[in-house]
Amino acid sequence: MIRFKLGEQLEKKQFRDSRRITMQDVTEATGINRSTLSKILNQKGYSTGTDVLDRLCTYFGCGIADLVEHVPD
Repeated sequence: MIRFKLGEQLEKKQFRDSRRITMQDVTEATGINRSTLSKILNQKGYSTGTDVLDRLCTYFGCGIADLVEHVPD
Protein backbone atom coordinates (compact mmCIF):
# COMPACT_ATOMS: atom_id res chain seq x y z
CA MET A 1 0.00 0.00 0.00
CA ILE A 2 1.14 3.56 -0.66
CA ARG A 3 0.97 5.94 2.29
CA PHE A 4 1.02 9.70 1.84
CA LYS A 5 2.96 11.76 4.35
CA LEU A 6 1.08 14.99 3.70
CA GLY A 7 0.44 15.60 7.39
CA GLU A 8 4.14 15.33 8.20
CA GLN A 9 5.03 17.75 5.40
CA LEU A 10 2.41 20.23 6.64
CA GLU A 11 3.92 20.11 10.13
CA LYS A 12 7.46 20.63 8.80
CA LYS A 13 6.40 23.60 6.65
CA GLN A 14 4.53 25.16 9.56
CA PHE A 15 7.65 24.85 11.69
CA ARG A 16 9.92 26.27 8.96
CA ASP A 17 7.58 29.16 8.17
CA SER A 18 6.66 29.78 11.83
CA ARG A 19 2.97 30.00 10.96
CA ARG A 20 -0.08 27.79 10.60
CA ILE A 21 -0.56 26.35 7.12
CA THR A 22 -4.17 25.55 6.20
CA MET A 23 -5.49 23.32 3.46
CA GLN A 24 -6.77 26.50 1.83
CA ASP A 25 -3.18 27.83 1.74
CA VAL A 26 -2.03 24.64 0.01
CA THR A 27 -4.99 24.75 -2.40
CA GLU A 28 -4.27 28.35 -3.39
CA ALA A 29 -0.53 27.76 -3.82
CA THR A 30 -0.79 24.48 -5.76
CA GLY A 31 -4.12 24.62 -7.56
CA ILE A 32 -5.00 21.22 -6.10
CA ASN A 33 -8.66 20.90 -5.13
CA ARG A 34 -9.28 20.95 -1.39
CA SER A 35 -11.26 17.70 -1.53
CA THR A 36 -8.30 15.98 -3.23
CA LEU A 37 -5.98 17.19 -0.46
CA SER A 38 -8.45 15.98 2.15
CA LYS A 39 -8.61 12.54 0.54
CA ILE A 40 -4.81 12.32 0.38
CA LEU A 41 -4.62 13.27 4.05
CA ASN A 42 -7.46 11.11 5.39
CA GLN A 43 -8.44 8.31 3.00
CA LYS A 44 -6.38 5.15 3.33
CA GLY A 45 -5.39 3.78 -0.07
CA TYR A 46 -6.33 6.93 -2.01
CA SER A 47 -4.80 7.10 -5.50
CA THR A 48 -3.71 10.32 -7.18
CA GLY A 49 -1.79 11.35 -10.29
CA THR A 50 1.84 12.28 -10.67
CA ASP A 51 0.95 15.89 -11.50
CA VAL A 52 -0.56 16.29 -8.01
CA LEU A 53 2.49 14.70 -6.41
CA ASP A 54 4.76 16.98 -8.43
CA ARG A 55 2.90 20.11 -7.30
CA LEU A 56 2.99 18.99 -3.66
CA CYS A 57 6.73 18.26 -3.82
CA THR A 58 7.32 21.69 -5.35
CA TYR A 59 5.19 23.42 -2.69
CA PHE A 60 6.83 21.64 0.24
CA GLY A 61 10.30 21.74 -1.29
CA CYS A 62 10.72 18.00 -0.81
CA GLY A 63 11.44 14.86 -2.78
CA ILE A 64 8.87 12.21 -3.60
CA ALA A 65 10.20 9.91 -0.86
CA ASP A 66 9.42 12.65 1.68
CA LEU A 67 5.80 12.68 0.55
CA VAL A 68 5.05 9.03 -0.28
CA GLU A 69 6.14 5.71 1.15
CA HIS A 70 5.42 2.05 0.41
CA VAL A 71 4.03 0.09 3.33
CA PRO A 72 3.83 -3.69 2.84
CA ASP A 73 0.28 -5.04 3.23
